[in-house]
Amino acid sequence: MRGIETRIQMIRHQIFREVARMAYEQEKPVAEQIEKLPYKIIPGEVANFRNDVFLERAIVGERLRLAMGLPCRGAGEQAPLSEGIEDADKPETYYTPPLINVIKFACNACPEKRVLVTEGCMGCLAHPCVEVCPKDAVHVDRTMGRAQIDPEKCVKCGRCADACGYHAIIVQERPCAAACGVDAIHSDQQGKADINYDKCVSCGMCLVNCPFGAIADKSQIFQVIRGIQTGEKIYAAMAPAFVGQFGPKVTAGKLRAAVKKLGFADVFEVAIGADLCAVQEAEDFLENVPEKLPFMATSCCPAWAAMAKKIFPSHAQCVSMALTPMTLTARLIKHTRPGSKVVFIGPCSAKKLEAMDPTVRSEVDFVLTFEEMAGIFAAKGIDLETIEERPGGVNDSSADGRGFAVSGGVARAVTDVIQEKAPDRTVQVTCAEGLQDCRKLMALATKTGKYNGFLLEGMACPGGCVAGAGTIQPIGKSSASVKAYAAKASHPNADQTKWVEELEHLVDFSQTKSTEQ
Repeated sequence: MRGIETRIQMIRHQIFREVARMAYEQEKPVAEQIEKLPYKIIPGEVANFRNDVFLERAIVGERLRLAMGLPCRGAGEQAPLSEGIEDADKPETYYTPPLINVIKFACNACPEKRVLVTEGCMGCLAHPCVEVCPKDAVHVDRTMGRAQIDPEKCVKCGRCADACGYHAIIVQERPCAAACGVDAIHSDQQGKADINYDKCVSCGMCLVNCPFGAIADKSQIFQVIRGIQTGEKIYAAMAPAFVGQFGPKVTAGKLRAAVKKLGFADVFEVAIGADLCAVQEAEDFLENVPEKLPFMATSCCPAWAAMAKKIFPSHAQCVSMALTPMTLTARLIKHTRPGSKVVFIGPCSAKKLEAMDPTVRSEVDFVLTFEEMAGIFAAKGIDLETIEERPGGVNDSSADGRGFAVSGGVARAVTDVIQEKAPDRTVQVTCAEGLQDCRKLMALATKTGKYNGFLLEGMACPGGCVAGAGTIQPIGKSSASVKAYAAKASHPNADQTKWVEELEHLVDFSQTKSTEQ
């Protein structure tokens, strides 16, 4: 639903903007402010979206808590909205699990899966739906003039729906569960959606596909602003998918000007880290495949990498050990700007999960999505389209590095480096987008050997990073914008930028820090 301004998107935007405003209004106690916000966001005594204005405010309250990085309160809890607010009112707060949360009283308790005959049924003479049903669950009621399905017999295979020439039979599945590629969503005892966190990889697809807005992730909007206010030297690391996210007229120079106006020290494009990642993965591939590993999977998408390691643990070593673009960019910033802090700004919920890893936490201090960043701009009244350009910044990246944001871009960058380093080496590549297809790809690779010798690219979000849960613009439009921006890069391939020379130093820098800690 990216690019469609639904009521859910409107509420999300308001939540992020108000949390940012609350951080900027330092003279007012935070506990006092947050208690008033549900009444500001949902004014009056008449419900706008649901049948109860008090329910609307309660849901907004839980969203406010999550946007502050706080946990949801349990259903029926009488604790004040501001309970535990002191834990969020400081810049040092990290994400704590669970990252993705179901607001139970916002959930509609949608059926997990069912097959329905609609009014479009014509009660036809052929009734192929009856003929193809393997369980004799479908019959035609001539009195009613339409097909009927016995729910006790139906196994929800959907063959009747496929056979119907009128498309009058539909297979209806809970949207959040249908979007989850790792089968992490099921029903609790009340029929509400529940997340199995042992399976969840925090891709956020359930979040953007829930029509009731009952699923939300935590944010660090408040903590980032607090960090700037305390005088910390904080750098913004902007993911390659940023192009077009804040409007078609918002150039890299305008975005840099807006970010610096907020008090950030400067902006680094994470495409630089993508270049370094591509070089590392190319070196890994040349060294390990096929002599040591049957195939190699890319590592830049944390949800894909987590899924591959969780579901296929016997082949976990086949996921590249290369650091992700986010981590490499953060290390570059801290290596060249000692004493600084880093905010990764990107399209992805799973990057928040990655930043919770103890090995990454010392590198990446905060993670925000583009949607959350838009809330900060709105809170400060910054118009990105009219702001004066401020070109420059650290953006000497390649076309391949910038192309990491779209499906197929990572594999292309890695193979281009391999061709530079080993011109005689032929690399076979296959890509998957969406965790369901990623699982199928890994299953074929691990169980059949079909992809022995291959480079596998996995993207948890259909379309690539431009389709992440924290994006704002339509996916196709964003993909085109990223490709157009990539075409303007001064270098075509990842191993041609000046930053490649820093790769060895960044590894040494990391090892030194680990020893000191």
